[in-house]
Amino acid sequence: MSVTAKRIVLASRPNGPVSKDNFRLESHDLGAPVAGEVLIKVTAMSLDPYMRGRMDDAKSYAAPVEVDGVMEGGAVGEVLESNAEGFAAGDKVFGMAGWCDHAIMRAKDLRKLPDGIPETTALGVLGMPGFTGWYGLTKIGQPKAGETLVVAAATGPVGSMVGQFAKHKGLTVIGIAGGEKKCAHAVEKFGFDACLDHRSFADARDARAKIGDACPNGIDIYFENVAGPVLEGVLPNMNVFGRIPICGMIAYYDAGGGAEVFDLPKFWRSMLVNRMHAQGFIIADHWDQYPAFLKEAGPLVANGTIKYTEDVAEGLENAPDAFMSMLKGGNFGKQIVKVA
Repeated sequence: MSVTAKRIVLASRPNGPVSKDNFRLESHDLGAPVAGEVLIKVTAMSLDPYMRGRMDDAKSYAAPVEVDGVMEGGAVGEVLESNAEGFAAGDKVFGMAGWCDHAIMRAKDLRKLPDGIPETTALGVLGMPGFTGWYGLTKIGQPKAGETLVVAAATGPVGSMVGQFAKHKGLTVIGIAGGEKKCAHAVEKFGFDACLDHRSFADARDARAKIGDACPNGIDIYFENVAGPVLEGVLPNMNVFGRIPICGMIAYYDAGGGAEVFDLPKFWRSMLVNRMHAQGFIIADHWDQYPAFLKEAGPLVANGTIKYTEDVAEGLENAPDAFMSMLKGGNFGKQIVKVA
């Protein structure tokens, strides 16, 4: 089977905030899958903040996307043709197909999706973002019933998993999100005890006061997704022996080389005085734990204990706009692009 596919490539590296000029939509002919390969029609793909880092030619935990290379990312789709044992036409699969509408992939890089649950959960709540939240909270945060947890980007796929799992384990959960609507969603849908609108913080001192008022017993776990002024407001409210899983720093991703970084001496002093534990982690290092995550989280999603929200953009050609909006907090829930 021969297919003319569409894909979005990195046309140029951004210098500061991402622009549409950094992307290019193009068509190309796909050959037939050879032995061990599968041809996939992509139905939906994931947009995630980490993709911004892949656009820069800078040392990181993974190689950058090459200029003229396909933007990377997870996708779900349907097998159109298989030349690999264990896969047949019609199978629903997940793989790192990138920003495209069709792809040929090695069978060993694909995962079959279970029946009875929406395909897009493999991109969010039961995919990499949900797994990231679960791992960072349970393995690094070490939550204990009665403690207080704060998580920013609270209505995103990582933050909402962190908060809901913490509630499930008996913690008090305070979210931080951008806007009254997102804050209400964190409380009403995800069951957070409270949620603060970071747009209401006049400065770091104001953030410190408002976060302190919401956490009268201090903060035992801060799940770090954003850094920036939120981190400055959280640190003075951390308890002795507090834990900080460091998952992301989205406040700095799109600012380019002139990004203002948090005052490092203040950070180290807080770490020392409160004998805190902060650990950065990259979820790609921990895929051996993914089955344990599915075993624990899968039933909770299926029975509605853990809920999720998806923000769906229509059409591959609209992926760049959706991506740029997400980097500025414009998404409401897990950002997905419906391709077909």
